[in-house]
Amino acid sequence: MKKILVLCTGNSCRSQIAEGYLRKFAGNQAVVYSAGVETHGVNPKAITIMAEDGIDISGHTSNNINEYSDIDFDFVITVCDNAKERCPYFPTNAKKFHYNFPDPAKATGSEEEVLEEFRSVREMIKQYSEDFVKTNL
Repeated sequence: MKKILVLCTGNSCRSQIAEGYLRKFAGNQAVVYSAGVETHGVNPKAITIMAEDGIDISGHTSNNINEYSDIDFDFVITVCDNAKERCPYFPTNAKKFHYNFPDPAKATGSEEEVLEEFRSVREMIKQYSEDFVKTNL
């Protein structure tokens, strides 16, 4: 079984969304983890917009990359430039992938406008995750 790590800055939005979709699309083909170079807690809006699409990430935790230093990952996916630049070296033969998704936590405007930005990023990550699984697993 393949092991996938999704890495972001704070493990609060983008990496949590990607973890949810990668688990959905990979099924029993992979074990999926997510982490951050920092931990900010799971963003409540990420939980809300994932629930709208039938995926429950309310039980996810915000984890630091150092918690997984003993796991030999097959794939490491960074979902923001900051994480790619700050990712500490850890010994692995993992294939590395990178896509800089917009940070929905930085969205401004009304509550609905902010949620729309979260939904837009969700759809980008959903498509990326589905394509990743089809191509790599």
